[in-house]
Amino acid sequence: MNSAEQSFIKLTSDLAHIMQTKEYEHRDIIFLCIGSDRSIGDSLGPLVGTMLKEKKVPFEVYGTLETPIHAFNLEDTLKIITKRFKKSLIISIDASLGDEDHVGAAFLKKGPVVPGKALKKLLPKTGDFHITGVVNYVDPLPSTQFLNDTRLYIVRNLALAISEAVYQASLENVQHL
Repeated sequence: MNSAEQSFIKLTSDLAHIMQTKEYEHRDIIFLCIGSDRSIGDSLGPLVGTMLKEKKVPFEVYGTLETPIHAFNLEDTLKIITKRFKKSLIISIDASLGDEDHVGAAFLKKGPVVPGKALKKLLPKTGDFHITGVVNYVDPLPSTQFLNDTRLYIVRNLALAISEAVYQASLENVQHL
């Protein structure tokens, strides 16, 4: 089993655990899928959001290919979520750059994601937890070059795996109730 496969087994298990934790029991679970459909490397979030909607997961999903959440509307979206949901658990999803041996893997971490960090953009940190999918590796070239040179195959496979992990975790959560 390779590191990408191991990361998705762990992702599913960790998501199910979070959803079943008493601390988050009565919170609205929101998946905030960040990125732009105008760059292959940055399209992971909107692809995942679209796939989650297609799977009809029982959670709120913001950020799809049709209505992406990106640098220009992230702050407004966060205001809408804060106003609409009094007790929420936000799990942000975003693409990332990393080590070459982590390309194709996804990681769930506690705390907010810092969108745009690789491109040195100043965007609000967001999420109680975040999932990052490593779409490409960092090299001496500028980060923007790596997002533009990212393979759609890798982004698509990551999106399929992350959306399936969320879906499977939701099924485990329903069985737990």
